[in-house]
Amino acid sequence: MKVGFIGLGAMGLGMAKNLAKAGNQAVVWNRTPSKAQALAQEPCITIVDSIAKLASQVEVICLCVSADSDVLEVVNSLLPYIKAETIVIDSSTISSSTAKKAAVLLADKQAYYLDAPVSGGVEGAKNGTLAMMIGGDEAILQKVTPLLKSMSSRICYMGETGSGQGTKAVNQIMAAGINQAVTEALAFAQAEGLPVEKVIEAVSGGAAGNWFLDNRGLSMVQNKYDIGFKLKLHHKDLKICQEMAQKNLAKLNLVEKTLTDYERLIDKGFAEEDISALYRLKKKGF
Repeated sequence: MKVGFIGLGAMGLGMAKNLAKAGNQAVVWNRTPSKAQALAQEPCITIVDSIAKLASQVEVICLCVSADSDVLEVVNSLLPYIKAETIVIDSSTISSSTAKKAAVLLADKQAYYLDAPVSGGVEGAKNGTLAMMIGGDEAILQKVTPLLKSMSSRICYMGETGSGQGTKAVNQIMAAGINQAVTEALAFAQAEGLPVEKVIEAVSGGAAGNWFLDNRGLSMVQNKYDIGFKLKLHHKDLKICQEMAQKNLAKLNLVEKTLTDYERLIDKGFAEEDISALYRLKKKGF
């Protein structure tokens, strides 16, 4: 199957590589051409210089861009060129309402849309072990499931269009809580004068163990924040959660606190760091 891929950021780059490694002919386009050139030597990957060329060559188009406005911009750019029956799989993190708008726009061209946000970080994108949360037509999902398996180890069908993004919002809220808990607890361990690396080893094997502690604990206490999920992107995602909560009247007190904390870090110039940079605020001396 010939697949287009749009959006070669930290997540998209690994996802596109895994698609091609699985034997799919991938046609890629990125708004910043230099990022696409990183794939120039990869077998099974063709770089094109326009969305029009990409849309005219493929049966499936994967998107992985940053924001709601970016998704709608890309979808609108596809509309004049997209072929009927094309399936668009959108792994961006956006609001459920934007996902529904994108689906309606594509339906007018007899094309299909699946909202398919992912979780698992840069490591998951690189290793093909992402968790994928899907909203849309389940019969369309079945057609592209073999493709998705090249990028993910868990594919969960959630329901109608927008359900995938709703589930991703749940994930991002939980990630905020885990970030708060782990960074605060390790800052407490440091203040107590405990051997923090040994604390991480001990706690990881018990009821408080979690992915974030395993994969970010040591790096954060070593003041290394150059890997993983950028703080500014989680801030963007939590703003989406906040907007969704205002519509459904849910209370997100933890999200409100995390947004405030992230904004302090962004103001200090840490927007590009991993979300574990929250540890900066928790430890003594900030």
